[in-house]
Amino acid sequence: MASSLTALHSFCLFSTLFAFTTTATQCALENPMMHLHFYMHDDFTGYTGPKPTAMRIVTMPKMSINDTSPRTFGDVAVLNNLLTKGPSHESELLGRAQGFSVRVSDGGLVNDLSLHLVFEHGPFAGSSIYIHGRIPLDKPVRESVVVGGTGHFRFARGYMISKNYDYSLATGGVVEFNVYVM
Repeated sequence: MASSLTALHSFCLFSTLFAFTTTATQCALENPMMHLHFYMHDDFTGYTGPKPTAMRIVTMPKMSINDTSPRTFGDVAVLNNLLTKGPSHESELLGRAQGFSVRVSDGGLVNDLSLHLVFEHGPFAGSSIYIHGRIPLDKPVRESVVVGGTGHFRFARGYMISKNYDYSLATGGVVEFNVYVM
């Protein structure tokens, strides 16, 4: 009797693992990892056109008279930045990076970023990817999470690697994005 129960348990465990493995493999085959590469133009001064595409809407007072950072804890910025194929703002336009960031550290060097990558041109036009993350601006490479998406990227998951291409904390600039999504 005991050996029958053991055999039954083994069969049930094997069946469950087989079903899980088959489902996971099928999902991975149907949703392969995709790599997207483009540039965001974080323009606080208007270099990409007649008006800035990023703007600080809340400016907090400095915590100390010795604070020389152009950003401060509690600052909030809104973004409607260009996404382009290449690093020049005159490169092929792919869409917009729309969202906001909140400075969450003393000196304003760490942002909590909420960002929609909205594709307006190309094969993903009409789709978007939603990104959220902690962005330490003093680090050369930052990682954020892909939370979801719309259109082609519905139920998306993955991550984004960002790094400064040509950037100044005072005026903005160009940030390179590598998005890995499935």
